Amino acid sequence: MDRLRIIGGQTLSGSVRISGAKNAALPLMAASLLTDQTLILRNVPKVSDIEAMAKLLAELGLDVSDHEANGGSCNIKGDPSICLALSGSGLEGVTASYELVRKMRASVLVMGPLLARLGYACVSMPGGCAIGPRPVDLHVAGLRQLGATILLKEGYIEASAPKGLRGAVIRLPVASVGATENLMMAASLAEGDTIISNAAREPEVADLAKCLVKMGARISGVGTQRLEISGVSSLGGADYTVVSDRIESGTYAIVAGITGGTLDLLGARLEHMQTVADSLARVGVELSNIPDGVRAARVSREICPVTIETEPYPGFPTDMQAQLMALVTLAKGVSTVRERIFENRFMHVNELARMGANISIKGNTAMVVGVSALNGAPVMATDLRASVSLLLAGLAAQGETVINRVYHLDRGYETIVEKLVACGAIVERLRE
Repeated sequence: MDRLRIIGGQTLSGSVRISGAKNAALPLMAASLLTDQTLILRNVPKVSDIEAMAKLLAELGLDVSDHEANGGSCNIKGDPSICLALSGSGLEGVTASYELVRKMRASVLVMGPLLARLGYACVSMPGGCAIGPRPVDLHVAGLRQLGATILLKEGYIEASAPKGLRGAVIRLPVASVGATENLMMAASLAEGDTIISNAAREPEVADLAKCLVKMGARISGVGTQRLEISGVSSLGGADYTVVSDRIESGTYAIVAGITGGTLDLLGARLEHMQTVADSLARVGVELSNIPDGVRAARVSREICPVTIETEPYPGFPTDMQAQLMALVTLAKGVSTVRERIFENRFMHVNELARMGANISIKGNTAMVVGVSALNGAPVMATDLRASVSLLLAGLAAQGETVINRVYHLDRGYETIVEKLVACGAIVERLRE
């Protein structure tokens, strides 16, 4: 199992090309199930979650190939991202097996498209990071409102709609990103009109809606809490570029902050990370627009404490909580971090404490008393964002840090070691 070895204390500077958003690319790949034509997706990050989704789609009968390798134009020079061509003409499978779904929660997103196009889907209960329960009950309840019959048995969700789905008025009790995406895809091929209220507003949801529209779907209210979908009989292919990853952008902004440097985040979009930018400004890290992205610079001598709580978009994202916590371990003062999305998302705290951080937890709130320095130590990654928080801490720590179980990191950060080394970090992957 691979490990990362970091020698901290370097000031990082230079530029980082931000990858396409994994959390946008995964539902976009699932959308290819809605058509028998070819969907071309550009700027797809080369991470293990994408590989897992590609294997799942291939198991269902899709032809998933490298568009550039087949002679198509693709990425800008030096960009490690991939360009996928997904053809649904051979779709025949309706079962998403446990062996593939258990590795990645986003696999449940195939349920809505399969049900809408073929009238049946059998999907294993999903897996993913152990950061608290993320039930699929909202997906199930919404699909039932669209006319599906659903049974839960032996770890699988069996959904059927032999006469097709019908439009409905659906109010989500929680603004769930996954449920919004699954129901929006299903409703695109349903008969009649569907309204999804209290819909998630994340940029990744809007990215999916924009791609569906390009495929021929009729969706209004994109980016708002009320989506209106008029079902169509079929969808076509499209050529679409995945939006840049706002979480990766925020992570590298914190790299600049925790190492006292300046990084140009090429391809980043400040309008998608304004709440993070506002919080970082209070800490002493300034984000500003540049012609090809965003510049992140530490502008204060000391890191300042901050109070944040995670909320659905446009609030502070739960996927940035661990990274911000790593930053304020070195603040001059006491910071408060309140987690309101996932109940187990403080698993990085004990590992940060091994490096000298002073953090106490009460319920869903962490009190972070800043220390003058962190010290390198062997640590264990527990989930995707916890992994990168330990990497951030290691970049600032005195001495050597070794992070074990970095396969979590590989799920969501494309060529992160190479990107950091290019900016002056001393990081190496230890392969076993």
